[in-house]
Amino acid sequence: MRVLPATLLVGAAAAAAPPVQQVMGVGREQMESLAQQGSDVFSKAGQLVEEQLKTLSGEAKQLWDEMSNYFPNTETAPMLSLPKKHTRRPNSHWDHVVSGADVQSLWVDGASGKEREIEGKLEAYDLRVKKVDPSSLGVDPKVKQYSGYLDDNENDKHLFYWFFESRNDPENDPVVLWLNGGPGCSSLTGLFMELGPSSVNEKLELKYNDFSWNKNASVIFLDQPVNVGYSNSDSAVTDTVAAGKDIYALLSLFFKQFPQYAKQDFHIAGESYAGHYIPVFASEILSHKKRNINLKSVLIGNGLTDGLTQYEYYRPMACGDGGYPAVLDESTCQSMDNALPRCQSLIESCYSSESAWVCVPASIYCNNAILGPYQQTGQNVYDVRSKCEDPSNLCYKGMGYITKYLSQQHVRDALGAEVDDYESCNMDINRNFLFHGDWMKPYHRLVPGLLEQIPVLIYAGDADFICNWLGNKAWTEALEWPGQKEYSSLALEDLVIHDNEHKGKKIGQVKSHGNFTFMRLFGGGHMVPMDQPESSLEFFNRWLGGEWF
Repeated sequence: MRVLPATLLVGAAAAAAPPVQQVMGVGREQMESLAQQGSDVFSKAGQLVEEQLKTLSGEAKQLWDEMSNYFPNTETAPMLSLPKKHTRRPNSHWDHVVSGADVQSLWVDGASGKEREIEGKLEAYDLRVKKVDPSSLGVDPKVKQYSGYLDDNENDKHLFYWFFESRNDPENDPVVLWLNGGPGCSSLTGLFMELGPSSVNEKLELKYNDFSWNKNASVIFLDQPVNVGYSNSDSAVTDTVAAGKDIYALLSLFFKQFPQYAKQDFHIAGESYAGHYIPVFASEILSHKKRNINLKSVLIGNGLTDGLTQYEYYRPMACGDGGYPAVLDESTCQSMDNALPRCQSLIESCYSSESAWVCVPASIYCNNAILGPYQQTGQNVYDVRSKCEDPSNLCYKGMGYITKYLSQQHVRDALGAEVDDYESCNMDINRNFLFHGDWMKPYHRLVPGLLEQIPVLIYAGDADFICNWLGNKAWTEALEWPGQKEYSSLALEDLVIHDNEHKGKKIGQVKSHGNFTFMRLFGGGHMVPMDQPESSLEFFNRWLGGEWF
């Protein structure tokens, strides 16, 4: 979410009330050494910060000074983010181990002579594959499933995935990669709370999902970046671009092992912070001409993609202009309006430099001034219609049920998971991305390049606050691309169900031109498939069927 659970944007909450800064990007031994050295290390780190601050503009420097108030006593009481405890299973545990080096060594005849069968730096990667016994857990018991890890042996990174074949026609149905957001939230949350074959109740019992997205497509759920969900590493990924290299390797090796799926159409879908992930991941795939990934489209749900445009629409959504009653009073709404110019100025500086030293202050200021007032009400940032029922689990009790279910030994054994326990969202990862400036970077600039090659769908549940439909509609209309004028001038049209007993029911609105489509889904919060399962499956199947492109 969270881009929460499935994409939830837990990051917004973390940034609006900044936690103690983390020390990331180092291995376990280094972290333990840092902890032992204590204040001396942080004194040296402080000197480095001071040197960098001298290069900043006055406004950015002022913000860094303000940020220091959020981290009192850091030099004496640092919080360290240690790697997740894990035990690697022997190769004998797995049904297949695909070597990236072996794949990289394959050459074929090309137009200009010998060339690699698959492009990309795959030598350091392996893919481990386990056939999951559907009866062992009862998650879609009639469907073929695989789980395992993508291993980056050079950087000690291990990404967990779980694959489900289509319930319908797996030999011909498309394949979809699903990504949750955060950054730092497991896509298995999306599996069990939103669009997967089953959900989990408070008794840790499974309930079959009639509206699962694998009804007419095979779906891969991926825990990324590392140290999210069942994934693990002694190091850390700190930005979206670095994560993109792992995704390309995973898919290349997966489709090499399972060529029967490689011939199908392939799509990437995700929520929330996946608004950052997907433009980068899709661009990385398309940059390789010799590939075995048949990418046909991308789908971004309630995403954070263009902060400069989207942050303008938090005040309207919170103050009654998004189709639901106002959450904030008039004076608070005015304070958000007053803060917007400075917020946008800082984001513009981030867009110009793409430096963490400029982008981090933009994130901190904007999230406190623009998102903070809403969060302080106790209202659910993922759904303006309800209160936050469980703050410890991103407002949803179901998140806690999923964590307990996936932490059970028999579940971890059935899937080949190597961590000692499961965590739905890793807030250390969230802070890590935030403090490396990734939050505000202009990844939307990659979308025009995608539109030249593949269709792009931006959809949004209209009850979400954190990545609301107003802001998502606005950035799609502001995006500069050859079809901008024609697309922006289009009005939203009714989106209705085509078939079944609810034929003709209005489920949202849509506008589409060329390869670009926007959808507003009625009655959906941040996680549309959870709130509106029927509507979700309706637009998903029709999109994969090519109705809008």
